[in-house]
Amino acid sequence: MTNIKMLASLGLCSAGLIPACHGQTPEQKRPNIIFIMSDDHAYQAISAYGCGLNSTPNIDRIAKEGAIFTRAFVTNSICAPSRAVMLTGIYSHLNGKIDNKGGFNWDQMIFPKLLQQNGYQTALIGKIHLDGIPQGFDYSNVLPGQGQYYNPDFIENGIRKRYPGYVTTLTTQFALEWLDKKRDKSKPFCLLYHQKAPHRNWLPEEKYLNLYEDRDFPFPDNFFDDYSGRGTAAHTQKMGIVKEMMWGHDMKFENDPYTGEPTNFVPDINRMDEQQKKAWRAAYNARNEEFIKTKPTGRDLAKWKYQRYIRDYLKCIQSVDDGVGEVLDYLDKNGLTDNTIVIYTSDQGFYLGEHGWFDKRFMYEESFRTPLVIRYPKEIKPGTVITQMVQNLDYAPTFLNYAGVKAPKKMQGESFRLLLSGESMKWRDAIYYHYYEFPGEHFVKRHYGVRTERYKLIHYYYDEKDPHEMKSVYDDPAYAEIKADLTKKLNKLRVKYKDTDEVTRSFLPVKKDK
Repeated sequence: MTNIKMLASLGLCSAGLIPACHGQTPEQKRPNIIFIMSDDHAYQAISAYGCGLNSTPNIDRIAKEGAIFTRAFVTNSICAPSRAVMLTGIYSHLNGKIDNKGGFNWDQMIFPKLLQQNGYQTALIGKIHLDGIPQGFDYSNVLPGQGQYYNPDFIENGIRKRYPGYVTTLTTQFALEWLDKKRDKSKPFCLLYHQKAPHRNWLPEEKYLNLYEDRDFPFPDNFFDDYSGRGTAAHTQKMGIVKEMMWGHDMKFENDPYTGEPTNFVPDINRMDEQQKKAWRAAYNARNEEFIKTKPTGRDLAKWKYQRYIRDYLKCIQSVDDGVGEVLDYLDKNGLTDNTIVIYTSDQGFYLGEHGWFDKRFMYEESFRTPLVIRYPKEIKPGTVITQMVQNLDYAPTFLNYAGVKAPKKMQGESFRLLLSGESMKWRDAIYYHYYEFPGEHFVKRHYGVRTERYKLIHYYYDEKDPHEMKSVYDDPAYAEIKADLTKKLNKLRVKYKDTDEVTRSFLPVKKDK
């Protein structure tokens, strides 16, 4: 159990349901929905959250003209499972997608199917990272797997094709084309517009290759965390910026700066045309040569790697923000702004050097917490801030609520529409988390836990108990009452979400007899 920093929450406003029927007046039309999701976009890298790293004026516009959440979380901080929860409104152990391995059962009920069945035009464009043919969409144009930054393949309604250009720009282009030319404009629409960026390995668009190169970013206070006072989970993970980031794949060196040996250089460079390769080499090789002259070690090397990482990461986000601006401009120009709900979020949070890490997975705050802003001029008061804890589990029932469609009883999330409208309602005082993928990439231990407004309790199961982030108060007698209360809440939530020990054991690797 860890005493964590209090975080202000930002929220969404909402209003009462309007049933769908023929002969509606314009004021009674069901709202359109544009659900924008990026991949691994940390809340720290959205300027509306006030962290000061970068500027995202278009995403900020959604927050300014609507609502912003600072206590938005996920149920399982890893890409594919998070997206499965978003679609189904139920936890990983029930929708069957507990990790990035294996397929996703598209036959199960997801919220786009329900919207489609109730008269909505639906589309999925960009990254979904779930195997199989998407169901519930009148139109789909998705990236296969993780997708590629440069000259990527897209699968349009089952047909795969390579497109010249940059993935973020192309995803936005396809979204705008669907909005303008490919949908039935007599129907309300729901567009899932999902960007690959800023997922690893952070390849910026050509026009942003030199952005931020004149700026040194401050290091998180705990960048040089030695993980003292914590169990093996924090010590044995493999997310360290210094140790785990590769010279080719992440740092953009064609040869190891210390040995001179060829690296596994940026895979996407094999997809680039000659002009793109020339721009890339011009941007990176000169800076790399300066590094080779000094070959820093120790903390100096750590700081250099951090600057290369954070600059590239933020450059990728700049293109994402550009795309958001284009979509908002389209709504304005076509008279769709007032009756369209626009949501921006990420599939989970991300470490930007906190604890010396990149990536996600742990129930630590930067991984567990995700950005969430929403605008709906008809119902959400500009500048709204919501402090209640919501999760990606709640997106599906909230969207259905706005559309006037009843959520299935199987959905475990709750609509936060009344929170957004400012109406009084009973809301949860604790949230539940469960991460499964171990052994696996980055070597993060299996764990589940509970978080309240001020505390969290994390249980690393079938390995160790390690309820820590920076300072543990688990065994402090002064916190005995809080520990008992959190343990009670955790057990209650596990029963509520049907995630018992028996269910957990069913997802463990089968031990083979020697």
